[in-house]
Amino acid sequence: MQGTTFAEVWRDVFLVQPTPPQWLVIATGAAALAVVIIRGPWRIARNVVTIAHEGGHAVVALLSGRQLTGIRLHSDTSGVTVSRGRPDGIGMILTVAAGYITPSIVGLFGILLLMGNRITALLWMSILVLAAMLLLIRNVYGVVSVVGTGAVVFLVSWFTPAEVQAAFAYFFTWFLLFAGVRPVFELQSQRRRQPSPQSDADQLSRLTGVPGTVWVLFFGAVNAAVTALGVWLLMF
Repeated sequence: MQGTTFAEVWRDVFLVQPTPPQWLVIATGAAALAVVIIRGPWRIARNVVTIAHEGGHAVVALLSGRQLTGIRLHSDTSGVTVSRGRPDGIGMILTVAAGYITPSIVGLFGILLLMGNRITALLWMSILVLAAMLLLIRNVYGVVSVVGTGAVVFLVSWFTPAEVQAAFAYFFTWFLLFAGVRPVFELQSQRRRQPSPQSDADQLSRLTGVPGTVWVLFFGAVNAAVTALGVWLLMF
């Protein structure tokens, strides 16, 4: 980032960056997939998925006319978004259903920006979304998680050259795209080992009468389709 005034910074954010080489797109995709697959890195990176997951609940709650009370993010990578409003109906169903499909959808949106070479714009949009989400966080770990994620994105966007920004943006986007799939398997595994009426799938089962397992399959199908589309857009 070279601008020093607000106008210059704003101009730099929306500049079109050079198209990165194909090897970088492939390498960052492979690295992101490795982070999702390997247990150690996934345990840390999953916090970013939780931010996207709870952010999805929050955005849909607002769009459906519900009143947001707050968001909590926990060190075990779980989270909860609390909203007020009618306890049933389409608004509540959409709010609950949004969480598990949001990370992959956000990744697909990022790919659309990257296809237009709007790399810096993608990074700064991420910062703005995290800043807005921070206003809703109601616990210390959640604040640390959101601020830490935002700080990393800001430092990359402000202090690194275009090549590093491109690598980070592609890695970040690939990660969100791939990372939407694994939590669905984890959800079903947890439902088998420790059934909980509070899981998104089981809440949706109570709201709609459709079995929770069907909702898990729905989450998986949406994320698999979005991931396949994203891979096709970037690679072909």
